[in-house]
Amino acid sequence: MKILLIEDTHDLISVIVRGLSDANMEVSVAVDGQTGLEMAINHHFDLIILDIMLPGMNGIQVCKAIRKLNASVPILMLTALATTENIVTGLDSGADDYMVKPFKFAELEARIRTLARRSNRDVLLSDVISVLDLEINTASKTVSRNKTAVSLTSTEYRLLEYLAKNQNKVLSRVQILENVWDIDFNMGTNVVDVYINYLRKKIDHSDRAKLIHTVFGMGYIMRTEC
Repeated sequence: MKILLIEDTHDLISVIVRGLSDANMEVSVAVDGQTGLEMAINHHFDLIILDIMLPGMNGIQVCKAIRKLNASVPILMLTALATTENIVTGLDSGADDYMVKPFKFAELEARIRTLARRSNRDVLLSDVISVLDLEINTASKTVSRNKTAVSLTSTEYRLLEYLAKNQNKVLSRVQILENVWDIDFNMGTNVVDVYINYLRKKIDHSDRAKLIHTVFGMGYIMRTEC
């Protein structure tokens, strides 16, 4: 799990990073609101831990800005502000959970696991897969980018859906062949490369962020960063 921690207290950062790393979580850190917002926008994270009292932009401003661009990433506010008014303000700004300092680390881990389970369940229940401004409706089998419809063949659609459902995972050509084409498909063919090129011409042809990337010697990955 990739977590973004937006916090400016260095001792607390050290404790959280060490504890979550021991729990096999990958933690990136921002020590001010503006940097945290830029990281949240430009990179994929499975969960964001956000303080309210931050240099520059405060946590409420950061949370509202993130929510304008990403409605799904779980946000856990972790702050010393403990009044009912603070909690209501934090949740109304778009946070999914609110935890008050000081805290027990075991409870933080439990809150993270709960938010992650809820997020995974919501993804499974949703008919729409979103990757930046790309939207795939798995019910209607339609695709749009920046709200403009993209016309795909049935094979191109299956390939795109498979990449999107496994975004941020490197997929080998064999994995793609087995899941998009019949499992007994000729493994010596370059059909995967051909269809990846077809998709790139339709999905990544403009000056917008590229989504389909080659991992040389390994396969392909759909991700939002270069």
